[in-house]
Amino acid sequence: MIDQQVSLRGGAAHLPVRPRTGRWFVLSAVFVCAACGLVYELELVALASYLIGDSVTQASVVLSVMVFAMGVGSLLAKRLRSRAAVGFGLIEALLALVGGSSAVVLYATFAWFGESRYALVGFSLAIGILIGAEIPLLMTLIQRVDRQDAGGAVADLFAADYVGALVGGLAFPFLLLPMLGQLTGALFTGAVNAAAGGALVLWVFRRDLPPRSRWLLLVVNVAVIALLAVATVLVDDFERAARRAVYGGGVRVAVQTGLQEVVLTGTGRGSLSLYLDGRLRVSARDEYRYHEALVHPAMDGPRARVLILGGGDGLAAREVLRHPNVRGVTVVELDPGLTRLARTDRALSALNRHAYRDARLTAVDADAFTWLRTARDRYDVVICDLPDPGISASTKLYSAEFYGLVAEVLAPGGRVVVHGGPSVSRPRTYWTVEASMRAAGLHTRPYRISGRGTDFAAGPDRATHRAQAEHGWGFVLAGAERAPALRLAPSAPRLRSLTERSLERAGRDAEDARPRGLPPSTLVHPRYWEDR
Repeated sequence: MIDQQVSLRGGAAHLPVRPRTGRWFVLSAVFVCAACGLVYELELVALASYLIGDSVTQASVVLSVMVFAMGVGSLLAKRLRSRAAVGFGLIEALLALVGGSSAVVLYATFAWFGESRYALVGFSLAIGILIGAEIPLLMTLIQRVDRQDAGGAVADLFAADYVGALVGGLAFPFLLLPMLGQLTGALFTGAVNAAAGGALVLWVFRRDLPPRSRWLLLVVNVAVIALLAVATVLVDDFERAARRAVYGGGVRVAVQTGLQEVVLTGTGRGSLSLYLDGRLRVSARDEYRYHEALVHPAMDGPRARVLILGGGDGLAAREVLRHPNVRGVTVVELDPGLTRLARTDRALSALNRHAYRDARLTAVDADAFTWLRTARDRYDVVICDLPDPGISASTKLYSAEFYGLVAEVLAPGGRVVVHGGPSVSRPRTYWTVEASMRAAGLHTRPYRISGRGTDFAAGPDRATHRAQAEHGWGFVLAGAERAPALRLAPSAPRLRSLTERSLERAGRDAEDARPRGLPPSTLVHPRYWEDR
């Protein structure tokens, strides 16, 4: 014990700073590295949710794999404790390179190979192992500069680690993501990580390093920072190339609105496709089939006041405004960037027939669920033109609680219509939507519209779009007092794809496939994941 204490004190004497100051530098490095580690973690979850979808599953995969890998990393680090300074410096340089480049590589695998799940698991495993190796080495280093009891050292390290994680967790959504974006934000974080780890070892512990180790760490850290800097300079070119690989060469508009990425492809109204976060939302070749089927069956009856939840592209509003006795339309859209594009983009505004210029239309930038909770007006028709229920962020908009709020804003005799996803390829999701509406006290009338015979837009959702078009779209029409009749209004405008006869057949097709006993989806028990 005496020999060990002498050795530790002797080591501390070789440091260029006083023990207390050295301890402060080690804890500062812990703080910075913890912040960077959490940014890598959040960046993987966010990008995977955007590329793959289903944020709950992606978060579970990333967190569980990473926590397991951290345990593996802690065990592996035991072999490096005899050379803790060199080991920590090399681990931080490798972590900076892997974590900083993870977003670029993940996006590249999605763009050029169409699959990023394996890359996601690989990066979660690698980053977790490297993060897990930090604490044992830092524990050795902090004892090296200022010997204290093990309990106190652990408390100091974890306090700095947790505070750093807090700062990193807040910096990602509020600073890095809006100011730098996912790719540049990850690269910048990697550079900070390398600089912090390299500075600690090469300055505080430089006298303990052999010249060869000192030069090795210096070259490795400079190389990592240089690679990340070059990648940052080239990231815009990379993003344009990846976007061309995903959407083809016809990308005309690509904007990050703050809520989602909005991409428009095609040179004019007839070839336009709209993508939201990489998912095909509108194809001009067949969107009329969907929007006619969504809107016009609900317009049979009183229709002076119409509420559209979602539908920021203006295409559902276009169909509503074809009815001359509509006096007012309210569009509640979460993303003001999408409604701005629907107003100003030449091709998209032509496709929606300049719906936002109509004096009868009022646009509200709000979350539909939150807006309904404070709504006081009553509407004859409510049209839910929302993201697919399979997307985790939208499951609350397909819950029984949400439909209860919709029922509250229906005027006497009012109707609500919902797109419930493809009823053939995802029947459980579709019928869960219908069960959730019934659980809210609505009387439902399901129907299914075929999309066969349409063309298909290029892009990452080509297969999904083809499946929907081949199997059709599933809708649910409902009323508060009774199930509405499935028919067109006598004064309905001339439609390209929908007739009384086809609508009657659509109702029969849907009812023939009705399952029994499906429970509704609620806020505390979402069920749409069960059909994936």
